[in-house]
Amino acid sequence: MIPGFEKLVEERIKQAQEKGAFDDLEGTGKPFVLEPAHPAPDDCRLAYKILKNAGYLPPEIELKKKINQTELLLEATDTASAQHREITKKLHYLLTRLDFLRGGISPLITDKYQENIIRKLS
Repeated sequence: MIPGFEKLVEERIKQAQEKGAFDDLEGTGKPFVLEPAHPAPDDCRLAYKILKNAGYLPPEIELKKKINQTELLLEATDTASAQHREITKKLHYLLTRLDFLRGGISPLITDKYQENIIRKLS
């Protein structure tokens, strides 16, 4: 920092405290809770915080929310109904998408089919 600048800042803060400028702040008298460090690299943390504050969720989290809603809907439907079968299909589709996002291989692909794909791509 610039020499003397820190001293000036400290003096202004002290003057503001004496005038009571900080008395009405939200959270006064409560312990300060730091957010846990985000696993993102340092140069990306600010961007992630801005996106979080704007209500944006990563695709994986959005998908988990949809899966949870679909599971609740599935529990509320009659197991013999056509609607139950459609919801089950949707749930399987969402679970497959989640697995794919995480880098997994779709459960619809058998081991033998997977071996053939790997052999052809190698």
